[in-house]
Amino acid sequence: MGRRVRAFRKLKGYTQQELADSVGISLAVLGAVERGNRRLEDQILNKIADVLGIAVDELANPST
Repeated sequence: MGRRVRAFRKLKGYTQQELADSVGISLAVLGAVERGNRRLEDQILNKIADVLGIAVDELANPST
């Protein structure tokens, strides 16, 4: 899922810092998520999807 978060973040033109600030998490947490070292709570995942303007399923399900 981390790779998908990174791909959508870049596609939408956000830096890591901008997305982290918009979601209310630290840059370190977002970086760990994108590297696959940390799993997100559902609430934070929902916020990321909302900020990026995509469905949560697009982050969680690689077949979409």
